Amino acid sequence: MIILRCMLVSMCLLIAAVAVAANPLLPITTAQQDAETMARTGLLKHCGRNAIGSLEGIGTGATREQAIRNCCYYGQRKPMEIGVAYSVRVGKYFAVIRYK
Repeated sequence: MIILRCMLVSMCLLIAAVAVAANPLLPITTAQQDAETMARTGLLKHCGRNAIGSLEGIGTGATREQAIRNCCYYGQRKPMEIGVAYSVRVGKYFAVIRYK
């Protein structure tokens, strides 16, 4: 009975992973692409999904450094990828950091 449940759970997880991987609405993006999307729209939000499956912090600020420091998990985790873009529309920087 337990083996059957484990097999069922494994199949469900596999189906969910394939569905997420095949979803064109959630493209795999880089941190820089996400920062540029936020700068273009002027909205602070998670824009896509990352190929490495890492934690992601987003932030804004008047300077590049301030935007980076305002990202979630900044100083608490090791960054793997950082993207920053300036929005002329709202006059501030947007940053995305992907962490290990």
